Amino acid sequence: MKADGRVTALRPTPANALTEAERQTILELCNSKEFAHMPPSQIVPRLADQGRYIGSESSFYRVLHGANQQYRRGRSQPPHRHPAPTTHVACGPNQVWSWDITYLPSPVRGQHYYLYLIEDIYSRKAVGWEVHSAESGEDAAALLQRSIISEKCLRKPLVLHSDNGAPMKSVTLLSKMNDLGVTPSRGRPRVSNDNAFSESLFRTLKYCPQWPQNGFANLDVTRAWVRDFMRWYNTEHRHSRIRFVTPAQRHQGLDIAVLGKRHKLYQRAYSERPERWSRSTRNWQPVGDVALNPERLEVAQKEAA
Repeated sequence: MKADGRVTALRPTPANALTEAERQTILELCNSKEFAHMPPSQIVPRLADQGRYIGSESSFYRVLHGANQQYRRGRSQPPHRHPAPTTHVACGPNQVWSWDITYLPSPVRGQHYYLYLIEDIYSRKAVGWEVHSAESGEDAAALLQRSIISEKCLRKPLVLHSDNGAPMKSVTLLSKMNDLGVTPSRGRPRVSNDNAFSESLFRTLKYCPQWPQNGFANLDVTRAWVRDFMRWYNTEHRHSRIRFVTPAQRHQGLDIAVLGKRHKLYQRAYSERPERWSRSTRNWQPVGDVALNPERLEVAQKEAA
């Protein structure tokens, strides 16, 4: 027989329901001096150690919730929900840059060198990098200015995205960005995916075969190694996210011709032996616009629809 689904229907009390006296006992325990600062997940095991069982952990939570006492206990604070950062879309090079700092190890435990890196999210080109012995807003500001001059994009619309590290929020860097007409953009605290472009390049760097497993001998050696890596990355590395052209080709607009040549090659191969192809040829169309936070862009597009 199907149960009565009406909200106003009278139902018998479940056999396993707590009595009013048991509910009151739970509330008194949770508000006692011994347990007032603890959540049920801590209270119930302690009661078990004392040889006392009053109810399950979930029962404790339900009773507290029913008495409007379900809140964080002790000094812990509820998690803060940070809204996703505003997205920015790059339709060409030198419109949106991502920058970050990563550690480079030395043979001495606890000693590191710091790689400052600026990457163009449209082309994935490393447009600026330097290695220093410490983190500094002054060094970051100087690198930004040199990169803008090198890329010849002074006073042109440019967004610089970063995480929330101390050098990224330094007064010196923010002042320099204001002087150069650069718009700052930051990810959410403790959310590395909001700066995925820089993190991806760092992974490529640290997992390349030439990575020194025992660390870098000194600062000069570190700078020389990074210089050689960046030359390889920009001019030789076929990047998977831009149809396997090099960042330099994409940055200079040469990817269209390179990909067009590949497309013709594949079309010719298909026409010569179509039976070897179970579907259409590989997609060699150039990658279009690049969004800093694609998920946020999709949300904005749905809201505008």
